[in-house]
Amino acid sequence: MTHPDDLLVAIAAMVESRHSSQMSLTVVVPGAVITGRLAPEALWKERVAEVLRDSDHLGRFATAFTPSRGDKEPTHLHFHVARILQGSFGIPDSGGMYRVALEDVSAWTIGDIGYSDQ
Repeated sequence: MTHPDDLLVAIAAMVESRHSSQMSLTVVVPGAVITGRLAPEALWKERVAEVLRDSDHLGRFATAFTPSRGDKEPTHLHFHVARILQGSFGIPDSGGMYRVALEDVSAWTIGDIGYSDQ
């Protein structure tokens, strides 16, 4: 997408303004389908920084994830408890943290998609 979908930008802005992490979304980006819950950018960065700080080898990278301040139109979706859908399962099983450029989303739907054998 050369210009992000206006409706998707509005959803991202609502997640940011309400500081909510309850919106489930599935997106199609080049090479992947990602499903999970959206998080405000500051919360997402905070959680990534926590994981990095706990690492002996990666702790110094935590400072790169200091949340930025200011109201601006969102440029990215920040997923947590998210999975990349691959075949009949999601990677990782427990969910991960993904940052997706809005302009890279070619399709999307509300909700978290999962697979079941039943």
